[in-house]
Amino acid sequence: MDMFENAPEQALAWHRAGKGAALATVIQTWGSAPRRIGAQLAIAGDGEMQGSVSGGCVEGAVVVEALEALEKGEARVLEYGVSDGDAFAVGLACGGTIKILVEPIGKVLSEELLARLVEARTTRTGIAYVVDIKSGTRGLTSDGFVERFAKDRSGFEEDGERFVAIHNPPLRLAIVGAVHIAQALMPMARIAGFDPVVIDPRGAFGSAARFPGETILEDWPDEALRTYGVDARTALVLLTHDPKLDDPALHVGLRSKSFYIGALGSKRTHAKRAERLLEDGFAQKDIDRIHGPIGLNIGAASPQEIAVSILSEMVQVLRQPV
Repeated sequence: MDMFENAPEQALAWHRAGKGAALATVIQTWGSAPRRIGAQLAIAGDGEMQGSVSGGCVEGAVVVEALEALEKGEARVLEYGVSDGDAFAVGLACGGTIKILVEPIGKVLSEELLARLVEARTTRTGIAYVVDIKSGTRGLTSDGFVERFAKDRSGFEEDGERFVAIHNPPLRLAIVGAVHIAQALMPMARIAGFDPVVIDPRGAFGSAARFPGETILEDWPDEALRTYGVDARTALVLLTHDPKLDDPALHVGLRSKSFYIGALGSKRTHAKRAERLLEDGFAQKDIDRIHGPIGLNIGAASPQEIAVSILSEMVQVLRQPV
């Protein structure tokens, strides 16, 4: 589950605080359903909620069902669709149908199992939550489901009874170069579900005044990235336009499993960059991982527009891998 949401964490906190809690999970969709399979909504015993299963279309109805499920201590499978009068009442998008699993914490989904799930998410460990809808058995595993992890896809197995919720580590973005584009890209990336940091050893660039409230790593890019840990759920964006800073970062990135590596610069600049990397011993297939010039070719001119093009390319690579 790539969405940078904390419905499981919030549900566990509410449960441990004695408020009671339930988790609602999208387990199946047809047509123009507004949220992906695996999207979650946490509901507290007092009706407070966090997350989303439909972007606001059916949340009110789900909360009512969740509170009843909490009171009775039972799981429920809800379905809303255009043929369902209740769905019209809560505004489900035309042509869409959605199926939602509601699980009270402590009564259906055990606190111990939920705590293990939250711990895996905290330590950036990919894990699958597997529930047999028919028998009610539940468990966690990091084994199997390789293709589901790779495609970041939750869903039913072929038997139509076992639902697998993939909890991949949250998406991250490491930006090397605290420049104007970075100032625009960081809040945009956060809205899109990434957890961004900016790396720049130049204090005048990476200052709190220029990046209020943001995480700033004031170290040489290669050292910062080794400490940060670039993994398959991390995008790397290089914006300094300075080989002394960009090249060491590229060395770390190209040796990692980063799903996206992009570097600012013209075609001529990128050609020179590729020559240096070949001289440094990198294979052409590794160098070809770099998106340079960075971003989709949308005619972007301003720093904000360039940030849009970069973020768009990141999402394209993530969702439409070759």
